[in-house]
Amino acid sequence: QVQLVESGGGLVQPGGSLRLSCAASGMIFRIYNMGWIRQAPGKQRELVATFSRTGSTNYADSVKGRFVISRDNVKNTVYLQMNSLKPEDTGVYYCHADSIETMASPTAYDVWGQGTQVTVSS
Repeated sequence: QVQLVESGGGLVQPGGSLRLSCAASGMIFRIYNMGWIRQAPGKQRELVATFSRTGSTNYADSVKGRFVISRDNVKNTVYLQMNSLKPEDTGVYYCHADSIETMASPTAYDVWGQGTQVTVSS
């Protein structure tokens, strides 16, 4: 069974940095697009950043110049380096993969992690 597991969230002061990681497990053969989506309290989910299988990246305007998404296809892991954090970056950050091919089961589509809390506060 395919799983995405996030780590790296926590409490940080404004202006600080955090690095989130998301590791995929489950006899994976190939993962297509991966990304990070966040949800602030009382708000809808917002796409933060994506990293395609071919290496292209995309960012929300609100995080451009502050966040960097990267990916290690050997480790089946995607990262989100968050710098110059602001209180409005607070929320639960979810890792997402649009499709994951495995060696032991059918392709899994629309796979989500359990989420990791990021709180930016003084």
